[in-house]
Amino acid sequence: MSRFKNEVAHLQAHVKALRLAGAALFVVALLLGFGWWSAPKSLTIHVPPDLRSGSTRKWWDVPPESVYAFTFYIWQQAQRWPTNGEQDYPRNLHGLSAYFTPSCRAFLQQDYEFRRSNGELRQRVRGIYEIPGRGYGDDPAARVRTVSANDWIVTLDVSADEYLGAEQVKRALVRYALKVVRIDIDPERNPFGLVLDCYARAPERIETPPPPAPAGKPASPGANLQGDTP
Repeated sequence: MSRFKNEVAHLQAHVKALRLAGAALFVVALLLGFGWWSAPKSLTIHVPPDLRSGSTRKWWDVPPESVYAFTFYIWQQAQRWPTNGEQDYPRNLHGLSAYFTPSCRAFLQQDYEFRRSNGELRQRVRGIYEIPGRGYGDDPAARVRTVSANDWIVTLDVSADEYLGAEQVKRALVRYALKVVRIDIDPERNPFGLVLDCYARAPERIETPPPPAPAGKPASPGANLQGDTP
C-alpha cells in the first residue's frame, strides 16, 4: 500500500511542478508580449554616406557627417527663393516647420517680416551654395562640433546669391554656425529626428583673398569679392 501512496505523491508533485512551470511560462509570455507591444515600430538608423569600408553603428548614434548633411540640406532649402522671395520664404518656413525648433521658427518668421518691410524680398530670387573646398570632407572637425549626444554646432561656409530679374544684386560669402538638436517626436513629418535651433552665433562674412596678379603687375586693390551678410 505504501508503494501506491508513494506513487500517488510522486504524481501529485509532478503535477504541481508542471503547474508551476506553466505559470512561469505564462508570466514570461506576458512580459514578452508587453515588450513586443511597447517596442517602437520603426527605428531611424543613421548610415554614413561612404560604405566602401563598412561601418558599425549603435542605433541611437548620429554620426557627424549625417548631422552636417542634414543641416546643409534643410538650411539650403529654407533659404532658396526660386521665383519670388516674398512668397517663397514664408512657404519654405511653413513646409519645413517640422525641421525647426519653435524658437527658431519664430526667429525666422521675424527675419521674414524684417526683410519684407525693407523691400528685400519682392521679386527676389535667392540660393545658397557650398563654397568649393570648404565642405565637410575638407575639415570634418571644424564643420561639426559635438556638444552632447543630442546637440551639435554645425559650421557652413556658403555663397549666397540674390537676383532681381536677370540682374545679380547681392553675392555674399557667409559662415553660418547653426545649432542642431535631436528631437524625435514626429517621424512622419521629420524622419531625420533632428531639428535646427538657428544660430549659435551671428553669421560672419568670409573675406576672400584677391586673385593672384600677373607677373610684374600689382594686384588690384578692389579685387576682393564684396557682399552684404544676408
